[in-house]
Amino acid sequence: MRKPAMPAASPSYPRGPYRFVDREYLIVVYESEPDAIREALPEPLEPDGSNQVLYEFIKMPDSSGFGDYTESGVVIPAKFNGEAVNFTAQMYLDCHPPIAGGREIWGFPKKLGYPKLEINHDTLTGVLAYAGVTVAIATMAYKHENLICPDSGRPIACDANGIVQKMQKTQVNLKIIPDIDGSLKIVQLVAYNLENITVKGAWEGPARLALFPHVNAPVADLPVTKVLTGMHFLADLTLPYGRVLHDYLEAK
Repeated sequence: MRKPAMPAASPSYPRGPYRFVDREYLIVVYESEPDAIREALPEPLEPDGSNQVLYEFIKMPDSSGFGDYTESGVVIPAKFNGEAVNFTAQMYLDCHPPIAGGREIWGFPKKLGYPKLEINHDTLTGVLAYAGVTVAIATMAYKHENLICPDSGRPIACDANGIVQKMQKTQVNLKIIPDIDGSLKIVQLVAYNLENITVKGAWEGPARLALFPHVNAPVADLPVTKVLTGMHFLADLTLPYGRVLHDYLEAK
C-alpha cells in the first residue's frame, strides 16, 4: 500500500514536498521573561540569551495539497549544540489537512483555532480566537518602511538577502506520537529548512501585541515585556521533509 496518509480511502494530504505561493507573514518580535522561555524549550534546546519571542500570523492562500488557510503561533529563538535555531512552541490554524500533515510528518504543534490576518484601513491586523475567545491581537502600521521593494521603481536599496536568511534558519519542532497502547512511540526533535524562497516584498514598522490567558491556547504563558518591532513580508517557498535532530527514546 502506497498511501501518503490516512484515511486510505481519501488521504488527508498528498506526498510532499509542498509549495506555498504568496505566503504572507506578520511577525511581532518581543521580549519575554527568561524563566518562561526556558520552561517552553525542551532540552537539549537552550535559550539563545536574547529573551526574544516571535509571535506569528501567516496567511497561506495557495498551498499545494493543503489549500487555503491561516495559522498563528509562537516561535522561540534557541540554540541546539551551539547552532542558532527557531523552536516552534505553539501553532493554531483553521484547516484539517495542514493540521494532520503538520503533526504527522514534522511534529508541528498544531491545534484547531481561528486566526485571521487582514488589512484594516492603515493597519495590518492579526487576531487569534480559540474556543470562542480571543487569545491574541497583533497590529502593525501598514507598509511604513520598505525593506524590499522589487516593483517600486524608486532608487531604494532592495535586498532580499536578510529576509531569506531569516527564513532559511533551521526550524525545530518537538514531535510526540503515541503507540497503540498509549505509550510513547515517537519523541523527537525534528528539524527542517525552507527551500526555493522568493521574497516578493517586505516591510518593517511599529507594532503592538496583546496576549490573553487561555487554558487550551496558552500563548500568554510567554508574556510580552517589550515589543521590539513588526515585520510584514510576502514570499513563495517550498517546505521539504525534515530530519531528526534528537531522539529522546533512543537516548534513554
